[in-house]
Amino acid sequence: MKIVQINTVCGSGSTGKICVAVSQLLTQKNIENYVLYASGKSEYPLGIRYMTNKEVKWQALRSRILGNYGFNSKRATKRLLKELDKIQPDIIHLHNLHGHNVHLGMLCTYLKEKKIKVFWTFHDCWAFTGYCPHYDMIGCDQWKKDGCKKCPQKRRTSWFLDRSQYLFEQKKKLFTDLDMTIITPSQWLEEQVKQSFLAKCEVQVINNGIDLSVFYPRESDFRQKYHLEDKYIVLGVAHIWCVQKGLDVFIELSKRLDARFQIVLVGTDDKVDKQLPENIISIHRTNNQAELAEIYSAADVFVNPTREEVLGLTNIEALACGTPVITFKTGGSVECVDETCGDVVEKNHVHALEERIVIICGEKAYSAESCLCKAKNFDKKDKFLGCIRLYEEACS
Repeated sequence: MKIVQINTVCGSGSTGKICVAVSQLLTQKNIENYVLYASGKSEYPLGIRYMTNKEVKWQALRSRILGNYGFNSKRATKRLLKELDKIQPDIIHLHNLHGHNVHLGMLCTYLKEKKIKVFWTFHDCWAFTGYCPHYDMIGCDQWKKDGCKKCPQKRRTSWFLDRSQYLFEQKKKLFTDLDMTIITPSQWLEEQVKQSFLAKCEVQVINNGIDLSVFYPRESDFRQKYHLEDKYIVLGVAHIWCVQKGLDVFIELSKRLDARFQIVLVGTDDKVDKQLPENIISIHRTNNQAELAEIYSAADVFVNPTREEVLGLTNIEALACGTPVITFKTGGSVECVDETCGDVVEKNHVHALEERIVIICGEKAYSAESCLCKAKNFDKKDKFLGCIRLYEEACS
């Protein structure tokens, strides 16, 4: 059995780390496997890069101008297909294909001609919309009715042309007759798929997992470093801070919470800093997961006012460090939290969010032990073994 995973990145970002985690489990079972990727640097020995940074940027520019997101990168796709011909995999596991890294028509035609079994992990909703990885915040449901057209988020991906209807129809044509099993990280996304043109496809829910050898309660001098010994720490973490991740909600909370509370945001940058009031502590992006675990551990509550979320790994990371979570009722984020370890608040209800922060911090409403117990359900080793079992069943 030979397995190839295809993704934008390898070893970095959430999807790149997932690819490597699956690959490592395969290697432990002496199963030949590779990760084919397009962007960024990777020292992972089984990673094979098939694009250059210049090519990725050029295809991104072409996509912006032509509006044909997902149907560029012909030369790079030829290179990708040559690598597949060399390896001759039994199974191909697709991840993110919307990093300007593939021509969907060429790839799907190849997969059908070679009759290769496909697993595709949907890390967002892009596969069954014209343009959009996410549509929850704007409440668009064209994708489950007559199909995408006049995309309200077109400007995010195309400067000039709205080709959302064409792209939607192309995806529908290409994807619906693939020998494909869809993997979703949450029940919420499974439900979305079942309302799309992919409703007849087999769908398996395999939650994303985290590394519990990294995320666990840690001692640190974080409180002393920022002089927060007598404060309740209200923590937010995001890879990119924006309105979709609730940056405006934290700014509003900073006006509402009294001096007993200190908001700390991790994952910021200089641009975000200009938007923040002085009473929010800003910590720029860090690739040091041990340091991040120390910050999670120091917090009294983790707040996730997300407006678009497939699962919410930051929720799980916080729980694994013994910190209770409050999240907006958004996508799959609620699947990480139950009555033993946190609260769910209706989206955009800032007053209710403020009330729950005060209660959880003041009453110590949830124990570290109950948070840890919930997090154990998301151990990456257990979760990604589910992928291996699917591979084995397909080849048996």
